[in-house]
Amino acid sequence: MVVRAQSSAAGVIALLSEPDPVFKQHALKALNPLVPQFWAEISEHIALIESLYESEELPRDARDSAALLASKVYYYLGEYDEALSFALGAGNAFQSEIRTVASAEYAETVISKAIDRYIQLRMEDPSEKQSNVDPRLKSIIEGIFQRCIEDNDHKQAIGIALEARRLDMISKVYELTEDISLLSYTMDAVLDTGFSLSYRDQVLNFLLPLFPPPASSGQSSHLHTLARLLVVLNNPSLTIPYLNSLVSQEKLLAYQFAFDLVEGGAPDYLEAVLGSLPDGDDTTKPIYDHLRSILGGQESVKLYLQFLKRNNKVDMLILKNTKDALEPRSSIYHTALTLQNAFMHAGTTSDVFLRENLEWLGMASNWSKFSATAALGVIHKGYFQEGMNILGPYLPQNGGESQVQGAAYSEGGALYALGLINAGHGTDRSAEVYLMDNLKNAQGEVVQHGAALGLGIAGMGGKNSDTYEVLKETLFTDSAVAGEAAGFAMGLVMLGSADEHCAEEMLTYARETQHEKIIRGLAMGIAFIYYGRQEEAMPMIKLLLAEKDPILRYGGVYSLALAFAGTSDNDAVRRLLHIAVSDTSDDVRRAAVTSLAFLLFKNPSQVPRVVQLLSESYNPHVRCGATLALGIACAGTGLQDAVEILEPMTKDSVDFVRQGAFIALGMILVQQSEASSISMASTRAMYTRVISDKHEDPMARFGAAIGQGLIDAGGRNVTISLQSRAGSRNTNAIIGVSLFCQFWYWYPLAHAICLAFEPTAIIGLDEELKVPQFEFTSNAKPSLFAYPSPASPPKKETTARVATAVLSTTAKVKARERKKAAADSDIMDTDDKAEVKDVEMKAGDDAPPVEKQGKRASEHSSEKLKNFSRVTPAQMGYITFPADGKYQPVRPVSTHWSPSKPKSSSTPAVVPSERYAGGGGILILKDRRPEEEAEFITFDPPPVAPVVEPPVTTTPARPVGGANIALDEDAPEVGPPEPFEYPFDNDA
Repeated sequence: MVVRAQSSAAGVIALLSEPDPVFKQHALKALNPLVPQFWAEISEHIALIESLYESEELPRDARDSAALLASKVYYYLGEYDEALSFALGAGNAFQSEIRTVASAEYAETVISKAIDRYIQLRMEDPSEKQSNVDPRLKSIIEGIFQRCIEDNDHKQAIGIALEARRLDMISKVYELTEDISLLSYTMDAVLDTGFSLSYRDQVLNFLLPLFPPPASSGQSSHLHTLARLLVVLNNPSLTIPYLNSLVSQEKLLAYQFAFDLVEGGAPDYLEAVLGSLPDGDDTTKPIYDHLRSILGGQESVKLYLQFLKRNNKVDMLILKNTKDALEPRSSIYHTALTLQNAFMHAGTTSDVFLRENLEWLGMASNWSKFSATAALGVIHKGYFQEGMNILGPYLPQNGGESQVQGAAYSEGGALYALGLINAGHGTDRSAEVYLMDNLKNAQGEVVQHGAALGLGIAGMGGKNSDTYEVLKETLFTDSAVAGEAAGFAMGLVMLGSADEHCAEEMLTYARETQHEKIIRGLAMGIAFIYYGRQEEAMPMIKLLLAEKDPILRYGGVYSLALAFAGTSDNDAVRRLLHIAVSDTSDDVRRAAVTSLAFLLFKNPSQVPRVVQLLSESYNPHVRCGATLALGIACAGTGLQDAVEILEPMTKDSVDFVRQGAFIALGMILVQQSEASSISMASTRAMYTRVISDKHEDPMARFGAAIGQGLIDAGGRNVTISLQSRAGSRNTNAIIGVSLFCQFWYWYPLAHAICLAFEPTAIIGLDEELKVPQFEFTSNAKPSLFAYPSPASPPKKETTARVATAVLSTTAKVKARERKKAAADSDIMDTDDKAEVKDVEMKAGDDAPPVEKQGKRASEHSSEKLKNFSRVTPAQMGYITFPADGKYQPVRPVSTHWSPSKPKSSSTPAVVPSERYAGGGGILILKDRRPEEEAEFITFDPPPVAPVVEPPVTTTPARPVGGANIALDEDAPEVGPPEPFEYPFDNDA
């Protein structure tokens, strides 16, 4: 028997008009499953269905059925708000409906609308009374929470609870599960999305007491998360109790906790924690002394400095080839090689290249000399104990300025270098005081410029009012060069303070001055003041973006980017995209595209999709911004999607677009190997080719040199990351990269990118903070994370033979001979000719096979690494410590990188899904066999004040000491030749 498909709902609909309630109830129940097929027909009777829902004659379940029927009809009509309203009235009928598979799409849509409405109402009235929330809506939401818990979908419940301001539900989920990872998930969710600052702090303060103290719980897996939470709260009064409890129970965890705080803590926060530590009794005093040295930053700086020095793998041949290819008398080329050498040797304290190329260095003049001296700060970054000695020969002597011609540039560069050496390191303010004194006493704008930049970087985030006032006095001199640096530095000192008085003061002066350089410095300074302040920065951002001056709008773009850095805030992204395609200034549009990277760097895989169309824009400034956006957001990831967008841009018709592409590729491919990135070898070869091509545009060659320096930065032992190991924003890196982006206007600012260089090491310390010798395992093929192979010297080209000159008569004789030989060849047997022809055509196929070399031994699937070894971020996911080893870290070496299957045999074997967090760095080790004698790694102190002999000059030599790189600054300028007459007349 064949059942005929129903073709109409008219018969059932007719029952709705029957006077007997029984028929109406039957019709309502029968129509509900028919809605997906006949919703258009049923919708013509929606008024009747609504009246039945309101009818008092029908029982409750029939009215619920009528409400559910109306809700479904409105859903298919696209009226989702009406669908939700009737779903709320459906009561138990709706609860039963959402459990059926047939109505999955309808139920998901209505529930989504219910959640959105509930969140909206809760944001309007976040009080626990929830007086403005419909009880029926609240009942649906409570049911959703309950189902999430029953289905063990706890993260979804926490996500809804965060959006709906239901912190009680977060507590309930944790109490049921006692899963600390859910607290970590909650913290990550509230930090990495666009929640307001006030709500963010409310959630973090709520979460803090839920975390069990690591020592008492016997767990240390959440130690890093707890440190990150306290760093974000920036409240020393909350931090000290945790440190004190760890000291009394487990000092190793206290040391690890302190190192983790230093990883992301602001200078003023760490200084306050340091000042609040108690002296301790006889038992705890040595522990607190160690904590002071850790929190002061000295231990971290010393260890990373030794790591970079001991593991330096700079390929000097690359630098030599670049030096030979670039004309040193050209200012742009001299600066390019200066920056490349500085980046490649950043933090290694190695000035070998400078020692061996004093003649090249002596060719620097004016601002090239300034940059060359400032490069010493990049090379010796972190060596703040000897910074004054290293830079001594170039610093202003006797508190004043040298009268030697050209000395001001090296003095200004040295003051800038001193700031870079002391950037973000420790709570010692001696360098800051020295720079402040020099800024007060300096008369020339060049020295003021260097002192102001150095002071801003050394005092970054210190919020020191005295420093700010000294910089303001320099600004008020209205010197373009000095004022620009003062504008930058004022913002750096007040970094993240959201000080309205300072910001308004700077904006007022920017509107009054006529110097574009000062306006630009102040515009960026205002952006620094509102770093990380999110919605608190919006009034100033709107004010700047509405300015007529494009330089101030440029500052507004960076204010927006830095205020919401790392949040991926949708509104901020939309605003930047709108500016990128609508602003009348090319500079502003370029900055808007570049600034997308500061918002999205925590999700680098999204950035190629966002900037894909922008990279193909008709406007070259927009294309250039897209290159830097990819480079900054995807730095250190080796993300192939980003590389595939950049590679065609290296052949762009506009020179500065090619420049940006070269720089971005260097940032993305830093610390990648040929095994992990298919583009590594071709990119290196491209750099060499572009730099060597004298016909290539200078801007493109400059970009290739910078990219070549970045790809091998820090002796090939650092990565570039805007995110700290703890997963929070890396403030120094974000500010350093934003300053680096200003090289477009001022090359010396490119040095600031060294603030984003993050050493990638595993450094294990015992309870005495000594470095023991031990091994751990990397469970990956060694080639995957190996250092690059040394560069090969260029091959000598063989001299081509010159063709012999042939007389015309000789050529005629040879032609007759060839014609006669061709005629004689006709008697050749055709088979022989065919055979000869066949041999010629198939020579490649029929040639005897070349004897193959012996089969290469298969590569090991793992390798042993020693303490103080380089371990790249992607490699952290493969690191294990032997279970039976003498030493074990007190907290896990965690990571957010996940190895994934390659797309093909030629694609990388490791593809980053997210940025790493918690991986590597400085690890405190627990000695599981203290009875065994330990062996320790001994450090040779970095050379104190290395002496480099200056070239012989006729003028008195500068004081010898430190890294005395002679810049031949006293040599007189060579004037033009005397006029002369050409000795030959035109008839000669």
